[in-house]
Amino acid sequence: MILVREIYKSFGPLRAVTDVSFELGENQVVGLLGPNGAGKSTTIRMMTGFLAPDRGSISIVGYDIAKHPAQAKSQIGYLPEQAPIYPEMSVRGYLKHRAKLFGVETKEIKSAVDRAMDQCHISNVARRRVGQLSKGYKQRVGLAGALIHDPPVLILDEPTNGLDPSQIRESRSLIRDLAQDKTMLVCSHILPEIERVCDRVMVMNHGQIQADGTPTDLINAAPGPTRYTVEIRTNPSAGIAHALRVLAAVPGVDSTIADQIQPNDASRGWCRVIVNALPNEGDLREPIAGAAEDQGLFIRELSQQKQTLETIFMSLIDPAPNQPSMIGSGV
Repeated sequence: MILVREIYKSFGPLRAVTDVSFELGENQVVGLLGPNGAGKSTTIRMMTGFLAPDRGSISIVGYDIAKHPAQAKSQIGYLPEQAPIYPEMSVRGYLKHRAKLFGVETKEIKSAVDRAMDQCHISNVARRRVGQLSKGYKQRVGLAGALIHDPPVLILDEPTNGLDPSQIRESRSLIRDLAQDKTMLVCSHILPEIERVCDRVMVMNHGQIQADGTPTDLINAAPGPTRYTVEIRTNPSAGIAHALRVLAAVPGVDSTIADQIQPNDASRGWCRVIVNALPNEGDLREPIAGAAEDQGLFIRELSQQKQTLETIFMSLIDPAPNQPSMIGSGV
């Protein structure tokens, strides 16, 4: 549905986008995530035809946007961060206006407007002036305008920006509903929004795609150790030091430390230990449990704490020295 190949864009000496390539399939919801200034908006503007890339190509549903701009743009519904709405118009009047701009046939305009309002759950405010609506409703009106010509591709730039928590939840639900028959690119710098609504995540920074894959794939592919929390009971006379020694001897363990928060029943020998595995080790839960059993120690909690999407995102936008910066299937 969307094919981006080796695009570059500079503004004078500033290189905004460098060698970006990706492909979006049918009915995918893909998040483009990155900090402000990462190149996300520039990439979207090239995809929607507002900017021309210095090099590379962009195809929307088979139409090259440079060679066939009208056909390519007709396949896209675009909602920018600030929705282009006219506050003095009624919701229905605004959507009729948008339908005419997109070339919807006169006899089809009413049904197109009704469909878009129904999809975005704004039929109840059809006669209200747009300027009188809440921020959340205005965002829905903008989305309905992007849907008015029933495009197969939706591109949403910061769709929840400025919304309150209730409106954000409604927007998430709406995006998931629309994903049933649309290919969607959702651009945001807010990690939780991308994590909750997208099937796939592309992390962008310094004008390049740094990671590309499902959240699970990115977490599994991320370098770095896995951490385990172990609640274990030792002989009170031996104390936590004995548990630390036993667990540190497990093959694949890098280090053990006492958790800062210890159980309330520490006087009965229970303690909480953090076990850090060596990088790229497999699942150590069974070896940890086996070592405890061999030493006559009892475990009542053993949990694995892998890296989260948040820690991966932060490592990509602000990597430590010598840390790899490319994760996932790449571009």
